[in-house]
Amino acid sequence: MVNNFSGENERGQGRSGGFIPGFNIRTDLALEAHEVVSAQGEIGGVLSEKEGDEDITVHRVSVATPEGAARMGKPIGNYLTLEVPGLKKKNTALQDKVIQVFYKELRRMFSLNGQKNVLVIGLGNWNVTPDALGPRVVQELFVTRHVLKLRPEILGEGYRSVCAISPGVLGITGIETGEIIRGIAEHVRPDLIIAVDALAAHRMSRLHTTIQVSDTGIVPGSGVGNRRLAINSQTMGVPVFAIGVPTVVDAVTIAGDSMEKIAEAMKKESPQGNVFAGIMQKMNWQEKRNIIREVLDPFTGDLIVTPKEIDVLIEDIALIISASLDAAFHPHIAQEEDKRYTETINLQKINETNTVGSSLPQGVNTFTGVKGPIPGKPMQ
Repeated sequence: MVNNFSGENERGQGRSGGFIPGFNIRTDLALEAHEVVSAQGEIGGVLSEKEGDEDITVHRVSVATPEGAARMGKPIGNYLTLEVPGLKKKNTALQDKVIQVFYKELRRMFSLNGQKNVLVIGLGNWNVTPDALGPRVVQELFVTRHVLKLRPEILGEGYRSVCAISPGVLGITGIETGEIIRGIAEHVRPDLIIAVDALAAHRMSRLHTTIQVSDTGIVPGSGVGNRRLAINSQTMGVPVFAIGVPTVVDAVTIAGDSMEKIAEAMKKESPQGNVFAGIMQKMNWQEKRNIIREVLDPFTGDLIVTPKEIDVLIEDIALIISASLDAAFHPHIAQEEDKRYTETINLQKINETNTVGSSLPQGVNTFTGVKGPIPGKPMQ
């Protein structure tokens, strides 16, 4: 969960403001924490598996013991991560494929049996684009609770009761986000709460290409030692899932990585480099973090980095998440989504087949019958 956008630092996952214990690395992704810690050896009480194809890789990390949670800096629970490097480019076909994979994974995690009432929370500050993912997802979500209560015949079969809210942040409302959600939950009485928020990543390559889902909810904890109301099953009384996408990278993390790479390079070049590298290797993550902050604070303060095309990226990923949630919640929408996706794939195959050996003049699109490029195909 993105920290410090509103001066709150109220939603950081992890036990040290998002930093992996023992490392100068901040990340909200369980996948990255597992990569970093497992490089030092096997992690007891933590299981992981990977599957997928060249477009989408699905990672599953399960933290089963307190020892594993302490090593990872993540609460006990299950973490699902989708990696889709192609999402940084505008690719409608890939986005449709992600929705197909993601909504089925969500449906398995949520275990939506029967007519359950769902409450979706869009966490974040809608005035700050990198932190506006949650509110944007809520804006695009198909809500049905009011219709099913007043005129259920309008929708018919295949729809579940869904309501949603963007509660803002403490700096806007003056009210703890957890208090707002708990008050709503006590009145609405949902069977399931899903919180959507922005995350921080360790690697730049994972910004807007990675979606994480966990069944641990949102756990309090920040770099300034704030202790605020948790948004999880213990405080809300119902299962709480968290969906997040990394939108920022901490400058301290980038600088820390740079220091280590410089030390390794100097170590190979000269004896003096060996001394520098030795000093670096003896420092723990907190010592490195303090040195970097001493350099950055006079000029930038708590600096975070986000892509320049953040507006478009947030819009695209919000549409993917909202469409996936809609299909996961509502069987009727899932059927329509499957039908539309199948028809799109079939049309693409027909188009490709007709293009080979077609009697149409060169440059005529067999999909539209007019001159122009074939949809989904690069121009030759």
